[in-house]
Amino acid sequence: MLKFGKGNAKLDKQVATFSLPAGKTCPGAADCKSMAVQGADGSRRIVDGPVTKFRCFAASQEVLYRNTFNARAHNLAVVKQHVDNVGTLAQSIVDSLPKKAKYVRVHVSGDFFKQTYFDAWIEAARQKPDILFYAYTKSLNFWVARRGTIPANFVLTASLGGKHDSLVAEHNLRYAKVVYSEAEAESLGLEIDHDDSHAMAAGESFALLLHGSQPKGSEAGKALSALKKAGKGGYNAKRKVKARLPILAS
Repeated sequence: MLKFGKGNAKLDKQVATFSLPAGKTCPGAADCKSMAVQGADGSRRIVDGPVTKFRCFAASQEVLYRNTFNARAHNLAVVKQHVDNVGTLAQSIVDSLPKKAKYVRVHVSGDFFKQTYFDAWIEAARQKPDILFYAYTKSLNFWVARRGTIPANFVLTASLGGKHDSLVAEHNLRYAKVVYSEAEAESLGLEIDHDDSHAMAAGESFALLLHGSQPKGSEAGKALSALKKAGKGGYNAKRKVKARLPILAS
């Protein structure tokens, strides 16, 4: 069985979450490419990608929390067993869903790493029309290959800062951009999504404030320090607005 989590400080508790190892399953990542690597002694450390500008918060989680690292590794192992059989993998997803799930965020950590894996999630959403699935992704090539076949209850957002960013303008994809300040978001004309309410609703593009643990002395690190001094860094449970969760069709 695949392992699902529940909403955290950012997400409403009604949202079930699914994760894979950060970085290792993110073929389209560039600006945020980071992963947790475990040594023979069981210790873990962060390894950034060759062009990383800001560190993936999910990779930092895997370094800090062994259970998080193990749960995501478990999910990847299960997925790989069936990844070439879309129907079987989709059924595994459906069978593993929490019984009371109404909303599912696909990939708090990780991404669609293969077309058949993406297709399995689409099939799972098709089988569960009463559940809203949503995801940020840099694997825009997989998305574009299936445009027109994605069910209405699977809402996708292109996560800028990846290898396939050119597909956003080419195919008019809705996107999210990580910004270093509220002023930057305002200058771009983007609202900031603090609680995934924008991500769940098929609408306009939006911004996400930088978060997570950033390398000391880096531009991202300096920006995060400024956000924290202004009381804007990280996530706060008070920012969650339950009333903004999409109303599901009965």
